[in-house]
Amino acid sequence: MDEFEDLLRRMQVIGVNHLPVAAALCRRMGLIETVDRVVPTGMAVGVGTVVQGMVLDTLSGRSPLYRLEEFFEHQDSRLLLGAEVPASAFNDTTVARAMDALYEAGAGKVFSEVAYQATRRFPTDLRTVHWDSTSVNVWGDYRDAGAGSDGLAITHGYSKDHRPDLKQFLLDVLCAGRNVPLLGGCHDGNASDKALNNTLLTRISRDLARYGLGPGDWLYVADSALVTEENLSQMGDNLFVTRLPFSYAETARAVAAAVAAGAWQEVGALAETPAAVGRPAAQYRLAEKQVELYGRSYRALVVHSSAHDNRRLKAIERQLRQEAEALTALCSRLSRREYFCRADAEAEALRLQAQGGKLHRVETTVVETLRHPPGRPPKDRPRPVTSVRYRVQAAPQPDAARIARQREEAGCFVLLTNVPREGARSRSGPDLLNAYKDQHAIERNFSFLKDPLIVNDLFLKKPGRIEALGAILLISLLVWNLIEQCLRQHVEQTGRPLPGWDRKDTLRPTTFMMTTKFAGLQIVRIGRIYRLAQPLRSDQAAYLRALGLTLDDLLPVTTGPP
Repeated sequence: MDEFEDLLRRMQVIGVNHLPVAAALCRRMGLIETVDRVVPTGMAVGVGTVVQGMVLDTLSGRSPLYRLEEFFEHQDSRLLLGAEVPASAFNDTTVARAMDALYEAGAGKVFSEVAYQATRRFPTDLRTVHWDSTSVNVWGDYRDAGAGSDGLAITHGYSKDHRPDLKQFLLDVLCAGRNVPLLGGCHDGNASDKALNNTLLTRISRDLARYGLGPGDWLYVADSALVTEENLSQMGDNLFVTRLPFSYAETARAVAAAVAAGAWQEVGALAETPAAVGRPAAQYRLAEKQVELYGRSYRALVVHSSAHDNRRLKAIERQLRQEAEALTALCSRLSRREYFCRADAEAEALRLQAQGGKLHRVETTVVETLRHPPGRPPKDRPRPVTSVRYRVQAAPQPDAARIARQREEAGCFVLLTNVPREGARSRSGPDLLNAYKDQHAIERNFSFLKDPLIVNDLFLKKPGRIEALGAILLISLLVWNLIEQCLRQHVEQTGRPLPGWDRKDTLRPTTFMMTTKFAGLQIVRIGRIYRLAQPLRSDQAAYLRALGLTLDDLLPVTTGPP
């Protein structure tokens, strides 16, 4: 009986949810070892351990940093970190020292090394890379972190969150494969995307060469900020595709030429998710043109989408309304004029027709007006005519052909690329459109990286710690997206779906789905022995198999007596 009571006294039941799965992925990518190698310190608890703890905290629902110690009071460090680490090791002082060490070693360098080691263990398609940036707002004055200070400048700039009243810094990320981040970091709050593109282009060839990729082996996908003379020159032999903004005259010229020719290549729907009821998937078609920019010739893909650009369509409707009102007023005023001869009236009618707008034509008719002498007209003969006057009756009519052409042009955008049409490095128009449309996936990363609980509501005393925090968030994003990549690859390779929402199978599993399947998972610990409180359900076992994990990967190896 005493032994049983002692066993109960030593028994711990820990709610772990999906964290052991995330910890297993961290171990597989060698997170702790990689960080400790790049950031060696004399701390009792290595920086790698602190970083993995912060990553798991982020993936658990994101506690503020000042509550990290409280988070680990309810976790098992041996289960999640591979070693017995007291919760007090994650106090404010230790975490601050770890973040300072990350900054001193180079936060971007640490993240790129972690990403490199991860892609060696998790095969990732590196043929297409996507880049984008976003602004992250912070609270506080940061008087010592202005634009003229050393290090990261926390300052006002163009706010992509429409909060110009708050200071900010910029966060950028380069992703490959299924949205797996390879490079990223923090930048001054007033930096421009055009300048950041140029900074990245100066090093991207060197960084990707580490992955065994040379010029022409990868395609760089970015937004329209790439289109500057300096950036295009900086691309060199590297391949790219981007959106050519309408601020360039070549864009409107290419669109008008494609619409006038009408020789479209049907591409169809590109959306991977089924269309919603009453909201069909956008249908795409494209036409290839040539444009000249900064003395060089580029391939231009004019893309038409059935999901028209609503903003531009509204502008056309506004132009139609305003033009009709102006022409109606003009026609009303000129129709009151009288002419002494038909030739003058007909000449005025021609001038009025020439004044038709871009979307209207003016229809005119010359009308005779007979003048009679005063008095009652005679009954036995026609009324005499003293003179003849002529007037022009006119009214604006919508030009259906022009309006249809304008509306079709409104649904177009232009992709600019230097990818050849033929040869070993060639890619077809639909392939390039698919690559560019995948750019939207990187936007989903930003909601993950900009959680207000971590950044906006926390005053970090040093800008360097913000850079370190940015690296930790990027590592968290890396783990999150690697999980999804593993799940999708398993489905593609086996052809078997995984349990999804509402007890329905899915071919597009997500990391969030995985987290919901493991919600409520509990571990029983007695001494150094770990067991599941309940056996894994079939859906949980299916997700473990998809990730290439076993139950032994989740639980620490048992050593010693209970």
